[in-house]
Amino acid sequence: MSNSPDALPDSRPDEATVDAALQNVEHQISLFWRRTRAISNQLSRQVHPDMEPAAYGLLTVIRREGPIRLTDLAMNIGVGKPSISRQIAFLESIGLVSKEADPLDGRAQSIRLTPKGEEKMHQVQDARRQVFRERLGEWPVQDLEELARYMAMLNSTYERDGFPKDAPASAAGRD
Repeated sequence: MSNSPDALPDSRPDEATVDAALQNVEHQISLFWRRTRAISNQLSRQVHPDMEPAAYGLLTVIRREGPIRLTDLAMNIGVGKPSISRQIAFLESIGLVSKEADPLDGRAQSIRLTPKGEEKMHQVQDARRQVFRERLGEWPVQDLEELARYMAMLNSTYERDGFPKDAPASAAGRD
């Protein structure tokens, strides 16, 4: 940096300030993740008492994407096929999903929600939206929009690292 009177001061924060801010972000994300996991656990139990949160997550993806192949489902959420296969077998056994021959590849199967699965997800999604309304309904709309913008920016940052890209905001209401 120059000592010239016309030079602008270095506006970058010092490393300690950045570290403190990042530590605060990490703490808040960790807290949010724990709470979200607890909510997912509750929601999955509303669908079926023996359902794991991971299976509930699969149902939300299948509902949003429509019929989907197992490999595409695994890629969509970033986990391996064996884990997905076990969850799908459970969901099929309780009548929430069905498998059918993939019209594009007869060797593959598409997974779709059954009418029972669609109804259960509709009920749970309505309950989830009601919880959001109860918790965030008093927030100014501008704050909600800003929160969504910052969360989208954070998610976009992780997509650059190869994490799965989620559906556009217009489809988010179906989750």
